[in-house]
Amino acid sequence: MKKIILFLFISLCLCGCGEKKPFYKELMENGEYIILDVRTKEEYENGHIKNAINISYEQINKEVDLDKEKTIFVYCKSGNRSKIAYTTLKDLGYTVYDLGAFDSLDLEKE
Repeated sequence: MKKIILFLFISLCLCGCGEKKPFYKELMENGEYIILDVRTKEEYENGHIKNAINISYEQINKEVDLDKEKTIFVYCKSGNRSKIAYTTLKDLGYTVYDLGAFDSLDLEKE
């Protein structure tokens, strides 16, 4: 009986050892997405996620023209501006996820 319990315990421990992808990487696997950097132009030019487009969070309104068929991932420096952009884009009918802070993202940067 002790061997069975030990085996079950070790099995459970090993199941949790696999590295789990961040949620956004799984969602990006289909390739139908836009990465939106909502920081200032200067911040963007000092480094950004590869293939991200830059639109300041203050410029996001009903006149913004993004593909509504694609999922949008937004980020900024600390997560505050991306939260505002997320809410605005969601209200405009986009499928959007807030990635939060640039430095915490596990995505290729340039």
